Amino acid sequence: MSMKLYAHPFASYCQKVLIALYENDTPFEFRMLAPGDEQAAAEHEALWPLKRIPVLVDESRTVVEASIIIEHLGLHHPGPVRLIPEDPRAALDVRMMDRFFDNYIMTPMQKIVVNSIRAAGNRDRQGVAEAREVLDTAYRWLDDAMPGREWAAGDTFSLADCAAAPALFYVDWAHPIGKAFSNVHAYRRRLLARPSFARAVDEARPHRSLFPLGAPDRD
Repeated sequence: MSMKLYAHPFASYCQKVLIALYENDTPFEFRMLAPGDEQAAAEHEALWPLKRIPVLVDESRTVVEASIIIEHLGLHHPGPVRLIPEDPRAALDVRMMDRFFDNYIMTPMQKIVVNSIRAAGNRDRQGVAEAREVLDTAYRWLDDAMPGREWAAGDTFSLADCAAAPALFYVDWAHPIGKAFSNVHAYRRRLLARPSFARAVDEARPHRSLFPLGAPDRD
């Protein structure tokens, strides 16, 4: 039985896993979760009642959370591109950067996006302002960290870059990365040029109308 990935191509954490799958040309069945497909939705809820995506089914095992799915792929379906270093010290650096992009780029960005679709009376102005402050601090930190690095944790593409690609892609739509952060912009361009992420971006293009803030006419 081939692996099944329950996901949507426009969702950031789904793209994170798709990058890993595409890096190693790993075969899988894509089970797209889209409005109106009640069968796929029912399968997904039965597998993971919290109904978050992505979810990977590998034989009889259900794997949730994007970082854990990528770790699972490295253990059970390794390919030529090793996304988590064998050296435990280097692996810690990769995992730290993975958490940086999820917690300090993706999470505050999602707060801004979700707030935009709330009814006017339920919007959280203070929370959004705090999220923007976190992002500005994160941009500054990342810009200082990137000189001398091609990828997030050094010279090798890794789990951290799978996290960085959709995070930096979407966050620049929601809270634009300042022009002063030239190292972040250069890294974002390298990510967009990576074939695995370029494929994920292209597959998601038909769904750009889903972005609540309006997808810019670029990227």
